[in-house]
Amino acid sequence: MGGAGNGPVDRARDDLHAPGAGARQNLRERVAQALRDALVAGEMRPGVVYSAPALATRFGVSATPVREAMLDLAKEGLFEALRNKGFRVAEVSERDLDEIIEIRRLLEVPTVARLAGQCPAAEAEALRPIAEEIVSAAGRGDLLAYVAADQRFHLALLALSGNARLVETVRDLRGRARLYGLRGLPDARMMAASACEHLDLLDALVRGDAAAAESLMNHHLQHVRAIWSGGPASPW
Repeated sequence: MGGAGNGPVDRARDDLHAPGAGARQNLRERVAQALRDALVAGEMRPGVVYSAPALATRFGVSATPVREAMLDLAKEGLFEALRNKGFRVAEVSERDLDEIIEIRRLLEVPTVARLAGQCPAAEAEALRPIAEEIVSAAGRGDLLAYVAADQRFHLALLALSGNARLVETVRDLRGRARLYGLRGLPDARMMAASACEHLDLLDALVRGDAAAAESLMNHHLQHVRAIWSGGPASPW
């Protein structure tokens, strides 16, 4: 594990023990989110085994909620439970990532193109604050804020289709891929360009331009795959 004080687990440890923290969110869920953040930030490496008791010590909590959180993440495909050893961060190959992006393209591109002809402009405009949040996070190099806002944007956009199963399917695909999607800090220009594509996509939806929305969504997913090809993860 890396330096103390500024990683997702260290920040989560402080939050978990802040006054009223338990009332704001279930402990198990907060631990799970901190682990997701650590995966996104490259602080936990694919193939490495982590023990729940050791992580519990890092969090400053008992091992039970940590073990439960890791079992939850194992169901999502992010960890593999190893009997009497701990939890290994699941490994995904480049082919796996290509297949994930292909499925996302098949699902999201036509859905977004269809929304351009059906979605009221006001509903698309309602997502603009999230798109601007993505741009802001990219500008200041805040990787975790970028990923969180990006997920909120895309799932909210797909939710406009009214297809809850589609939203959950894409949520699952994103969860499985983002573990490896940001192995090192992406190139700042690439990250900024990808962020601005969210605003361009909204503009296309607002004006009802299905062809532009389809092209932008397809290009955006290609851009996302390029970002996934970043440098090696930093050891935790």
